[in-house]
Amino acid sequence: MAVALAAADTYVVVLALTDMMTGVGLGIDALQKATPIISGFLLGYIAVLPLIGRLADLVARQRILVACLMIFVVGSAITALAVELPVLVTGRVLQGIGGGGLVPATLAIVADLWPAERRGTPLGVVGAVQEVGSVLGPVFGAAILAIADWRMIFWVNAVGGLVLAVVVTVVGGQPLRRPRGIPLALGALALVVGGLALAAPARLATDVTLGVPFVPLGDSTSRVLTPIGLLALLLVLALVAVTAPHWWGLLKRADLPGAVLLGLALGSVVLTFAASDPEREVVGPLGFALLPVGAVALGLYLWRHRTAAEPLVARGVVRGRARTSLGVSLMVGAALVAVIVDVPVLARLTLTDSQTVAAFVLVRFLLAVPVGALLGGWSLRRFGDGLVSGVGLLVATVGLFVMSGWGDGSLDGPMATVVLVLVGLGIGLALAPVNNAALADAPADAHGVASALVVVARMVGMVVGLALLTAIGLHRYYGTVAALPDQTDTKALLAAGIVQVQTVFLGAAVAALLGAVGSVGLGLTRRPPDDRLATTGPPLSTTKLG
Repeated sequence: MAVALAAADTYVVVLALTDMMTGVGLGIDALQKATPIISGFLLGYIAVLPLIGRLADLVARQRILVACLMIFVVGSAITALAVELPVLVTGRVLQGIGGGGLVPATLAIVADLWPAERRGTPLGVVGAVQEVGSVLGPVFGAAILAIADWRMIFWVNAVGGLVLAVVVTVVGGQPLRRPRGIPLALGALALVVGGLALAAPARLATDVTLGVPFVPLGDSTSRVLTPIGLLALLLVLALVAVTAPHWWGLLKRADLPGAVLLGLALGSVVLTFAASDPEREVVGPLGFALLPVGAVALGLYLWRHRTAAEPLVARGVVRGRARTSLGVSLMVGAALVAVIVDVPVLARLTLTDSQTVAAFVLVRFLLAVPVGALLGGWSLRRFGDGLVSGVGLLVATVGLFVMSGWGDGSLDGPMATVVLVLVGLGIGLALAPVNNAALADAPADAHGVASALVVVARMVGMVVGLALLTAIGLHRYYGTVAALPDQTDTKALLAAGIVQVQTVFLGAAVAALLGAVGSVGLGLTRRPPDDRLATTGPPLSTTKLG
């Protein structure tokens, strides 16, 4: 349920983005300035995942789940209260950190509760739930927007996260340590004062006396740069300082320097490609500075990985089938995002002027992906990881190749539904096997970080794949337009737009084919249980939750 909530939040801004822009003072013509609203979420989701996965291997999974839910709740509340872009982006980053961290912790719990030979179905369930979010997110957002404004979306997220944190605590069977004394007081004060600073209630802010703390300092108009806003920041810093003895040692044990270096490398990739304008560039405005920084950070991380006594990613985790899983997951992400983005584009070009109707065309694919994930997990009872993943991605390859020839009228007939469903089923089939292979070959005390790396690979595939495939498609589009004898011919321009989409689908077919070929390395037959690797961790009711 927690994974479903976080997954839905990934897509919830699809319909609410323009309203969110207006809510922080951005006009509809300033879409490029709103890019951090999306890239900030992706940055939080991807860059911190390896650290959260490592922490899930060092402490009880239940504690990580609850901590991630609480980060998600705080991020949702900040997003709901934001009236300026930096605050909104901060909230989205925190939402990404909390929501992303739920996935590896959940996958690690699956590895704890089921032996290697029986993990397929529960892994398929987790993968299916994650993909259902792509359907539920926009629907959830649309339902809220029909009766309230965009801020209510994130208040509902906050309440849902709090409820789930309680449920996780109860189901886990072990009470969590609750802060007492000074930490509890500082935390409560920080929440109250920070909430007042961001909300700036009119009754208080306009009062002659009580409104003084809400007056911005100097020429600023920010609600953060006010006496009450600065007080909230000081309270947060005090809380961090007071509680540091409880978590600093854990972060050092998790290899904080390694996490910073790897996070910097991943963050550089995300900000380089997610912040780019595909119509003008593949690399974002800061990309040529960020990519060298990311390369240096990655090099330093690899050096630390070889020399540290306990590196962030334990030596021996990324080996054999685990390494192959990362490559296949990368290709799955690239193929998946191409369909999600460009099927609605094709629908707008050939079928309808309505964005909503165009989105409904994609639902056939989005519903098939979680079904494929369930089938893929169930199939692992009888077949090898590589066979299930490879067959699925080969089916997706054929379907995407067919889609690369789609044009005007292709989305009208029943054949379009058949192809979209087959591609969705094919991609879904690969989700459980890549996780299963990575978990099976990773030591039992590294399941969290192994799961995190598979998720990171898929998300990076989505971010980089979208930028590269869209840029290649647009290159063909501009080339086609330049060759037109009459560049004002509407039908010819429409045909050029279709060429762009066809190019993206063809690139996605290549990515799926590479994933299918790589799947051979996951093993075509079921492997017998390896007691050394497949043994579950300590029972959740004892050591793991102690």
